[in-house]
Amino acid sequence: MTFRKEFDQGLEQLNQWLVEMGEFVEQSVEKAINSLKDNDQEQAKKIIADDVKVNEMEERILELGLKLIATQQPVAKDLRRIIAAFRIANDLERMGDLARDIANAVLRLQGEPLIKPIIDLPRMGEIARNMTYEAIQAYVDENVDLAYKMAKDDDQVDALYSQISRELVLLMMENPRNIAQAQVLSFVGRYIERYGDHATNIGESVVYLVTGKRPDLNA
Repeated sequence: MTFRKEFDQGLEQLNQWLVEMGEFVEQSVEKAINSLKDNDQEQAKKIIADDVKVNEMEERILELGLKLIATQQPVAKDLRRIIAAFRIANDLERMGDLARDIANAVLRLQGEPLIKPIIDLPRMGEIARNMTYEAIQAYVDENVDLAYKMAKDDDQVDALYSQISRELVLLMMENPRNIAQAQVLSFVGRYIERYGDHATNIGESVVYLVTGKRPDLNA
């Protein structure tokens, strides 16, 4: 087997593992939001326990990438692909942490009735979840247009977060008893907002892979 064939197979493995990691993180944030809507403490605990799997996925990607660099000495775009894979895996790991943080917030609610119907937070979560899928697809397909779409999607997440924050402040002003839970829900909104930022980071890594330049999609 030639070195190039071995290298191409290694790159394909990196792609596959990144897709698997992206799918797992995507499912994690979806489950976390559902656990919030349903006030499902058991589901939240499972999400927290499963976070270690995301860390293991990142470590596996890093090990393979380092092996490819050490044994194949890639240059130019091949090297950028590995560096982009490292960055993307790190962002996915942080996104997994944020899904875990949402689950922890659900546990802090302790099963108490919610002070308001949970509508906009799931909308934020759905946009962020879809950003995960599209960001990884952009990497696999080297689709710069799809990568830049992350910025527009992130603007939607930010707008919803601002709206939710205003509503929660009003609820706290109306009744001091709402303060504790409103703060928890505000944290959830912040976690989803940060999740979206990491998805745009993946978009930036895709543009870097294709063009060699890294834009600021969070501006």
